[in-house]
Formats: sequence, C-alpha cells, structure tokens
Amino acid sequence: MPNRKNILIILPRSQHSEEELQAVRKAVDDAGARWVALSKSGRESAGTSGGRFSPTGMIVDWDKQPGFAGKYDAVVLVGGRGARKSLWEDPIVPQILTDHHRAGKWIAACGLAVAVLARAGFLAGEASGPVDDPDFLAEMERAQVALAAEPVTRAGNVLTGRGGDRAEDFGRALYRALSGEVSGGAPS
Repeated sequence: MPNRKNILIILPRSQHSEEELQAVRKAVDDAGARWVALSKSGRESAGTSGGRFSPTGMIVDWDKQPGFAGKYDAVVLVGGRGARKSLWEDPIVPQILTDHHRAGKWIAACGLAVAVLARAGFLAGEASGPVDDPDFLAEMERAQVALAAEPVTRAGNVLTGRGGDRAEDFGRALYRALSGEVSGGAPS
C-alpha cells in the first residue's frame, strides 16, 4: 500500500487501558496505517482488565524501529492507571511529542494519558479526559485546562479523548484524522 502512514503508540509500562489500546489499534488498522507500540520497559504488560500486551520495544528507542524512518504521522498516547506512574513523569515522551507537533504531525492522548499533553503545554482552553480521577483533575487545573463536556476534543493537530467507556469515540476521531477526513492544521 503506497504512502501508508506510520503511527507511534505509547502506552504505560503496566496497567494500560485495554479499551483505549483496542480503540487506537482498530482506528490505525482501519486507516491502513502501520504502527509500532512502545512502553518504558518494552516488556509484556497487564492491562487494567487483566489482558496482556507485548509492545514492540522501549520508548527510548522510538526513532530506531525497523521499517520506520523519519517522523511518524501521529503519536498516540494510551492511558490507564499505569499512565500516572510511567508516562506522566517520563522525560522522553514530551520531547517526542514536541518534535512531532512542530513538524505538524498529529499528537493524541486518551484517558489518563491526556495529562502528559497538559504537563507538556500542548493543551489550552478545553480538553477531554477522565471526569472521575482526582489526580488527573488536579493536573488539568495546574495546566489551566478545563475539562470539556465532549468525549473527544480537537485543537489543530492535537486530539484528546475521555477514555474508558468512551474510547471508541476517540478511536473514530483518530480514524478520521489518520484517513484525512480532517486536517491537522498548523501547530500554534
């Protein structure tokens, strides 16, 4: 398939949201894109519902994945309870996001991973995210980002989703972005 998009999926080292990962993988596969999934350890991890997933490799090697050269067309963060421990404080993920955002690529996060975008300064105004996690809500308040009523929000080339039971909404919005139904717009 010519001009297939390349997508980087970043997930927590453990306790990733299986619903979010499934919605992201379906969107990417349906858009005909290739993907690589990375975590901090690169080892098999348990999801929040007990399922297992083996990432392709480690986040630190994001730019050394076989068959993937240059920038990814999108960087997508998957949440889950483990995002708080392994993604919120990760020093490499914000650098990856900044690099891709400046290049006009899509950056997206779902569930508790939205806090990574808030901490890195990619969100302004409103963003979607979990409505029932006090730590997440405190992160959004610190970043001066209001929680949107909508399950998915888009600002330029940044996409955020509530996650959990609304992960499919995020997946559909991601599919529209990857398939070119909406354009990313220039980074601000």
